Amino acid sequence: MNAPAFDPAVDLPAHHHGVYDYDSGPPVERGKFAIWLFLGTEVMFFTGLIGTYIVLRTGTAEWPSPHDRLAVDLTAFNTFVLITSSWMMVKSLFAAQKGDRAGLLRWLGATIIGGSFFVGVQVYEYIHLWHDGGLPNVDIFWSCFYVMTGFHGAHVIIGVIWLICAWIAAARGKYKPENYLGLELAGLYWHFVDLVWVLLFTIVYLF
Repeated sequence: MNAPAFDPAVDLPAHHHGVYDYDSGPPVERGKFAIWLFLGTEVMFFTGLIGTYIVLRTGTAEWPSPHDRLAVDLTAFNTFVLITSSWMMVKSLFAAQKGDRAGLLRWLGATIIGGSFFVGVQVYEYIHLWHDGGLPNVDIFWSCFYVMTGFHGAHVIIGVIWLICAWIAAARGKYKPENYLGLELAGLYWHFVDLVWVLLFTIVYLF
């Protein structure tokens, strides 16, 4: 009696014909891996800005006092608003995890309002500085100030737009207790933006 014909697709183990029973990707969700990779590049970007500022400041014989040129008290309050918005972002994520759509929309909406308020105050500050002659081409202090705060402000605007898109998705019922990755990625970006501002405020406005 003849033996049955050898069939590679049946008789060979799965890994011999290109089928694997494990995921060769990163050990976290690909979305999280991508956002962490992106934030890593952003860390390098802002580290370069802050490092350049420190080198210029320490290498300049006379550096103007930020308290004499900037509205430190107003910006301190604005910083508090941005930090509070980060806490609200955490609350919105908790609401998504519990399946509380109303809470998610409420806290995420509050986060958007906080971020928008921050941008509005920064624009208000710029307008008054320009009116008083604080233009980027006046000296190295103003050049550094506008580059650092301007780039950060652009990141905040991007974050607000992202959060608005997330709010619309939440209103349509996209985020569930078993699937809220998109909201979590937006939250990671927002926390990063908040943390960077705390560093910028401390370095540029307080010292």
